[in-house]
Amino acid sequence: MTAPGVADDHVVDLEIELLLEAIWRRYSYDFRHYARASMRRRVLGAMRRLHLARVSLLQDGILRDPALFTQLLTQLSVPVSDFFRDPPYFQALRQQVLPLLATYPSLKVWVAGCSTGEEVYSLAILLEELGLLDRTLIYATDINPEALRTAEAAVYPQARVQGFSRNYQASGGSASLGDYYTAAYDRVVFDRRLRNRVTFSDHSLATDAVFAEVQLVSCRNVLIYFDRQLQERAIELFHDSLVPRGFLGIGSRESLHGYKSAGALELVSRESRIYRRLT
Repeated sequence: MTAPGVADDHVVDLEIELLLEAIWRRYSYDFRHYARASMRRRVLGAMRRLHLARVSLLQDGILRDPALFTQLLTQLSVPVSDFFRDPPYFQALRQQVLPLLATYPSLKVWVAGCSTGEEVYSLAILLEELGLLDRTLIYATDINPEALRTAEAAVYPQARVQGFSRNYQASGGSASLGDYYTAAYDRVVFDRRLRNRVTFSDHSLATDAVFAEVQLVSCRNVLIYFDRQLQERAIELFHDSLVPRGFLGIGSRESLHGYKSAGALELVSRESRIYRRLT
């Protein structure tokens, strides 16, 4: 006989599968190939915040109430970001990638899974310091509408700025991070000259297609939340978006080893997880 706790877990897992299928059919957001353990934590966390006892109640609610689904969406796509997160990555871009991309007359960069925008503006600052921002267009995409609104506003708590500045200096920043924002009360807002080079848009790596040809794709700490099938799809999208000899940056805990599209990408920096399209 199956222990009660195991049976309960199986029922919860089945309910979560039905919930994700319902979300796909009702709203066309596809979470069915996100890593199941991570998705389970997020669904159960959302239930606690919404004071719901069973996943089936959550499913019933979101099917009938789009506003409730909007609340749930912000929990299923939890934004985690920081300015100049993993400074060696930005050092590698500064020293190994952008000097090569500077040979192009114009640049396009795609930040996939941009969350609340910290990495977007980090790249914009880096491009500005290398004299490339004025001829660069940055596409910043995510599936979380609330995160996109935060990113587009470019307003962040002042309490986080000290950490931002440490990362900026560790990444090889050539000025002061304070040169790029204005502080007021307990918030900072990053300069319009950075925001003007960014186009924010909704885009799902699970369902949407290639929308532009770019010289650099940066998608960091997103693939770890996908299952193998969705990882494969996302990597293929990145490959197809890149111009020949374009660059792809992924998270420090991620790898392209063993994926079909990886054969058309060469490793440029093992430490910083930067790859380059071969042809």
